[in-house]
Parts: sequence; C-alpha cells; structure tokens
Amino acid sequence: MTSFAGKILRVDLGTGKAESLKVPEEVYEAVLSGKGLEAWYLYKHIPAGADPLGPDNILAFACGALCGTGAFLTGRWTVACKSPLTGGWGDANCGGLFAPAIKQCGYDAIFVSGMAEKPVYLYCDGKNAELRDASKYWGMDAMEAEKALHEDLDGACRKKPCIACIGLSGEKLSLISGICNEGGRIAARSGVGAVMGSKRLKAVVLAGSLPMRSADPDKIKALSKELGRKLLKMTLPSGLGVFIGFGGRMMGHLPYMPMDGALTSYMFREWGTQANTSLAITSGDGPLKNWAGTPKDVRRMDMVYNPEHINKIETAKYHCYSCPLGCGGKLNIRGRKYVEFDETHKPEYETIEAFGPLLMNWSLDSIYQLNELLNRAGMDTISAGNTVAWAIECYENGILTNEQTDGLELSWGNTEAILALVKKMVAREGFGDAIADGVKRASERFGGKEYAMHIGGQEPGMHDARNDPQLGVHFVAEPAPGKHTVGMGIEYGAMSLCDICSWAPPAKLHPKKEDLEDTETLAYVSKANACYTMLVDGAGGCYYGQMMGVHMWKLVEYLNAAEGWDYDGDHYMEIGERIQTLRQLFNIKQGIDPASVKLPKRMLGEPALSSGPLKGVTLEKNREQVSSHWRAFGWDDKTGVPLKGTVERLGIDRLTEVDAG
Repeated sequence: MTSFAGKILRVDLGTGKAESLKVPEEVYEAVLSGKGLEAWYLYKHIPAGADPLGPDNILAFACGALCGTGAFLTGRWTVACKSPLTGGWGDANCGGLFAPAIKQCGYDAIFVSGMAEKPVYLYCDGKNAELRDASKYWGMDAMEAEKALHEDLDGACRKKPCIACIGLSGEKLSLISGICNEGGRIAARSGVGAVMGSKRLKAVVLAGSLPMRSADPDKIKALSKELGRKLLKMTLPSGLGVFIGFGGRMMGHLPYMPMDGALTSYMFREWGTQANTSLAITSGDGPLKNWAGTPKDVRRMDMVYNPEHINKIETAKYHCYSCPLGCGGKLNIRGRKYVEFDETHKPEYETIEAFGPLLMNWSLDSIYQLNELLNRAGMDTISAGNTVAWAIECYENGILTNEQTDGLELSWGNTEAILALVKKMVAREGFGDAIADGVKRASERFGGKEYAMHIGGQEPGMHDARNDPQLGVHFVAEPAPGKHTVGMGIEYGAMSLCDICSWAPPAKLHPKKEDLEDTETLAYVSKANACYTMLVDGAGGCYYGQMMGVHMWKLVEYLNAAEGWDYDGDHYMEIGERIQTLRQLFNIKQGIDPASVKLPKRMLGEPALSSGPLKGVTLEKNREQVSSHWRAFGWDDKTGVPLKGTVERLGIDRLTEVDAG
C-alpha cells in the first residue's frame, strides 16, 4: 500500500467523455505525483505547436504524493498546461482544501482537454464524473460562483464539495489570469485561468469521500508530532513587526550566511508572508519603482507596510490542509479609504510589493481593495502589478498619452489612477483591455519595451536578482521563466541540502559578491535548489516547509514512510532532476529556444543603481551562470537542450513509452 490513488481522470470537453485510467507504478516511482505526474502526461499528450487557447491544450489539476497521509505542510495542489504567456510549460501552485479533494475522488490528477460548446463545470464525487451546465454561473466573479455552487450543491452532496473556478479575467481570456478556490485564493501564474476560460470550463467541483492512505501511518504521525513540538518552541513576543525594516537594512549590507530555517516558521505563523514586505523594501530584495528605484525613493515606506498594521485588523487565521502554521488570515476592511468590500484575505507579500513599492504607492488601504478585486477576478497580482508599473513609466516618459489611457493620469503613487486602471483591466475595458494580457504584449503594441519587465513572456516575482544572483539563474533557466519559487541563494542557506544529497555543496558564510561569479559550485547550488523544489512539488509540499530545512521538515523520511520505500536523498533528488528535465523537454517540443530567454537589462543592473544596498551591482555573468546550470543538469550548455545521455540516464525515453490505461 502506498499513498498514491493509482488513477487519473481524463476528461474531453469536446465529447463530454470522462474516463478513469490506471497509472503504472513505474510512473509514480519515477516522478511521484503533483507536478511530476503532470510533466509526464503533458509532455506525452500535448502535441507540438498546440494553441494554448485551443482544444489540444490540456489543463491538469494534481495533488502531491504526500497529500492525505498525515504529513505536515503537504496540502498544495498544482495546475499545469501549455502557457499562453510563454508558449511553453506553465504551472501555478495553490493551497486550501482542493488538493485532498482530488485524492478523495480516487485520483492523483485530473486532465482536461478539448473545448465545450457552452459553459460547463466538472462534477466528481468519487463514483461518477460528469459535465454539467454552468451557464448560470458564467459572468460571476470567482467568489460569487463558488458561493452559488455551494448553495446549489451542498445539500445534494454527501460532503461539502471543494471548488476551483475562474473569475471574470479567466472568462475574458486575460493571459495573466489564474484559478481560484477557498473564496479567492488563487493559483495565479502562467495564464492557467485563460486556458480554463478558453475551454469554457467555469469550475471543477469535487465531492468525494474516499479514504486516503499511506504505507506507514504510525511513522508519519511520529514525524509530524516531532515537527509540531519544534514549531511550538518557536515563539517570540508579539508586536515585533515594527523592527523588521531595521533588520532589512542590516541584511542589505551583511554577507550571506547559513540560516536556521526554523525562523521562517515563526515569521509566517505570526504575520504570514507580509512579514517580508518591510524587510524587502529596505534590504534590496523587493523591486522598487518598476525595478529602477532604491530605498531613497521609498524612505520609511517600510513603516507603512509594517505587518503589525495588518495583524490589527485580522479577524481570523486559517490553515491550508495539513498545515500547523496558519499563515493565512481574514481581514475586516469595512469603511477604509478606497475600499468597497467588508473583508478580504490577508494580502500576500507579492501582492503588497507589486502594488505598493513597485508603483510607489503609499496606501495600504488601497492594497486591501486591489487584493480583493483581483482575487475575485482571478487575476495574477504579480503580472498585473508589473504591467501597471510599465504603464506608469511609459506615461511618465511620453510613450503613452492621456488619450490612450482613457484620461488616467498614470504617475508614480497615484493611488486613484492605479485603482481605476486595475478595474479596467479586470473588465477588459478601454486601455485596460489593451494591457490585460501582460507587459510583453502591451509593450509590443505601444512601445516602451525597455520598461517592460518580463522574462520569456512572464512577469517576474517580487524579488530582485541583483540582491540574490542565484534567483537570476532560476528566473531565466526555469522552464516556466520568471518564477521566484524555484530557488534563491538565501533559501539554499536555510535548507541544508548537503545533508541529504551527496553532490549538493554545503552552504557557507561568504560575501554576496561571490554569488556574482560563474563557478561550478554555484552551478550545483542552483541545480540542487531546482531538483529539491521539483521534489517538493511532486510531494505536494509547501515552500515554507521547504525553507525550514531538511532537519525540521523531513521530506525524505515522509516519502519513505508514505510509500513503503527505503530510498536515500540522492535517489529523491534524481526524481526532482527527472521532473525538471521533463519540463525542459516539453519546452523543446513546443519550439521554445531556452537560449533566447534573458533578463531585461534593468534587472541585470544595466545601468547599475547609484545608491542603496544594490549600488553598483550588475549581473554581468548571468548568461554564463545559466550555461553552467544547464551543464550541471546534463543539458547542452549553449542551447539548454537536455543531452541524449542525460535523457537515457534518467530513464525518460522509457518512461515516455508508458501510458495510463
């Protein structure tokens, strides 16, 4: 007995057919579930040259191998497809309760192809899977649709269903839209919402109650108890958020050093990801003024975005499935300036940074409004913020006129104009319609490409690679470029991967400038980061568990207990390598040239900033570092194409001959 359900659900919206297929055990052995299972299936079944918004694209929903086993911090679900933003691999990750709902229906993943003639939703209860008319829900925002579906279905189901749905942005095929669950929590990246909208699939409703299992539940319980005891010890007095900005000022000038990853558990439990905002503003981690600003431009803005302000209006904390931290929360925002709603999810760091410091916006209240507005629409806040930043800079430099922006005075920190523009983007109205597909397409239409911060078509996450050059490698080399969740130098210093992986270099105290060099050691650091992240995604793990380090969140021990295996860390890191290589092969199949994906000059430090912790920093060797990263993976160091010997060593040629049936 293992933790895998052993089956997938394949749905063709064109024919209305839904069928359950058994997955051979060797597939799970090779790639686990989650993103690994998706990579295996999509590489095989999406034809080369498929239109991302056409019937041949496949939208995949998957839970991880550890979901439902009792392992802590393993409640994440991944949605994957061919991205309409990049034309290559696309994926997005989310928490909530949707992941176990997939497995409780008897599946590890759901794969949806084709296009429906009219709006539909997929209903599955563990016994039957069918498409139902969704016409009455089409036109509703994500929260309205989820609420209406619950009102119509809760009484007719054995258990309250879990629902993933799109909002208006997905319906209107905005290429920066995502997929929501749990009242607006969003799998945001890669344009996955547009793919779902193109298929006229409003929602996936899961109401199964099948048991979830593992090979050694007692061992998993013991591991989780051990982690729980460690987390209980991580307590500090409340109210310390006011000092985070000061810590950031120090970090901006300190060398890199190995960290105790357990510290992250305190920060996320106390404040959520918002704890990083003040830190990022002052340390050089957070991009400012469309990636061209310095802390001088936003002096004391760290106090505006002090997480204690958010904690004061928090009415309740919430946890993802199997999570002991509870970094999420609900806020009472009734009556605040700019706000049209009564409550909202606690905004994540990425949202605050993208609509605060990136735009020189000093209004925390406006962030609450934007957060709720974009969650309801199902629009990616990272991409939307980068796009608004481009529009402001183009307007300030005369590339966009007042007539083109529908009369909006797009200046830095103009909160009212920012709010108005985002509403236009959500509604695809006027100028908002012209830029609702992200910064790359907006700059191709209007100009201002020098201000367009995107990497291979996708807007970058809110962390500056000039502060963390390892991030710059992953921004470019990651098959879904621009994502910030695959690897960072600071993250590597917290995980202690060398203690589970024989080839992972040890983290050490060193000056930041060393990470600007191109060395074999750094290439294996970036490879280890990527392999471990893919392993985490195959397990359904949380990145905050990952950041705690291997001695606190014992992923290898969890996986062995769940599957009845006895593999070491090297074996599991090879699984991560296999998943990453499959995703790269997907891109090659779809005609992506990895060597053409580059950081914008501004993100490289060309020209270099004149003040602040990033003063004078340029990523002159980013291209060489990416080549070394490819070489460490066994890919061609000039083209990024996986070498034949690597594909054979990883068994991918054999794996792709295996099919579900």
